[in-house]
Amino acid sequence: MEDFLQLLGETWFGFLKAAGLTVQLTAVSLVMAICIGLVFAFLRISDSKLLRGFAKTYITVIRGTPLILQIMVLYFGIAKLILLTDFWAGALALAIHNGAYIAEIFRGTIQSIDRGQMEAARSLGMPYPLAMRRIILPQAFKRAIPPLGNQFIIGLKDSSLVGLLGFQELYLTSQSTAARTFLQFESYTIAGLYYLILVLFFTFLLNRLEKRMDVEKAGGRS
Repeated sequence: MEDFLQLLGETWFGFLKAAGLTVQLTAVSLVMAICIGLVFAFLRISDSKLLRGFAKTYITVIRGTPLILQIMVLYFGIAKLILLTDFWAGALALAIHNGAYIAEIFRGTIQSIDRGQMEAARSLGMPYPLAMRRIILPQAFKRAIPPLGNQFIIGLKDSSLVGLLGFQELYLTSQSTAARTFLQFESYTIAGLYYLILVLFFTFLLNRLEKRMDVEKAGGRS
């Protein structure tokens, strides 16, 4: 315990900086993943069999292979074409991975909206894209908040794999600290505590957001 507390006091700033980079990496990758997921969700519900097949293939391949392999294949594959920093290589890999899961989230929430709403909008002369943007998507996004929140938490923990590219996030920081101090257990435990704090903090924020959306929906019905 004495070694743990001493190491915690000596390394708190380095771990705090790494935690900030972890959150930054996760946030950037999830923003890109939402864009990717929305595009592929529309492809999945498209009338085109070719587009549906393309989207289904992407989702099947990503969900059926380990993230660590996707990171390595993407990183070394892209490195032959363009040079990316470890941050952007990792963010892109996480975005492509999470995008497959988010695509299914959006597909489910879009299709859960009563078809009568789209038919009513079309009968009033509203074009399909406009009806989707003004009527369907706002409701779908509200319903997607809980699963998107879960995906954010998963993405936060999965970001530890980007350390394999040399990005100094929490996991790589714990590895460096363990190699320097020979306190492996203590170093990884400290990293675990930072991950736990981040997960609990963002879980709290997501729960507050869900409750706020429930209040807004209740207010709209009254």
